[in-house]
Amino acid sequence: MHIAPQRVVTLHYVLSGTDGEVLDDSRARERPLEYLHGHHNIVAGLEHALDGQAENAELSVTLMPAEAYGLRNESLVREVGRDAFPVDDLSAGMRFQTPGDAGPEVVTVLEVGDDAVLIDSNHPLAGHTLRYRLQVLAVREATRAELAKGHPLPAGTEPGEVEDRKVL
Repeated sequence: MHIAPQRVVTLHYVLSGTDGEVLDDSRARERPLEYLHGHHNIVAGLEHALDGQAENAELSVTLMPAEAYGLRNESLVREVGRDAFPVDDLSAGMRFQTPGDAGPEVVTVLEVGDDAVLIDSNHPLAGHTLRYRLQVLAVREATRAELAKGHPLPAGTEPGEVEDRKVL
């Protein structure tokens, strides 16, 4: 079976930067990635590269920033009040999930002052060219419940456990 919209894909990947440094490795974590193709579960460039691939395919993909996590936007680096953070011991490099205009977003603390904190709302990989080595393990048709939810569901999930928002 080939990768196409409305199919669940299971794959292993190694993600590295242009310098060859491994950023993520699904085999090392002993957990393959499973996603619903055509539902924006993964970055657009990677989904495009996988479209039409068959089970057992192995490929290497290089994604420019615009195809992956986007270009860095310096307007997303800003100062906020120190009281916006729920912890007393705050330091550079810490990450927090916050509500954003388009849903939850992760912010990275860059600098901590007495009254203000400099944060960055860019994705940590924004502005980076990324290299993926991929191995497609399995491709299957998505269930109706998975299509309704927009992502794969754990094996054995009963249809009654999932709210179906499809309009018939």
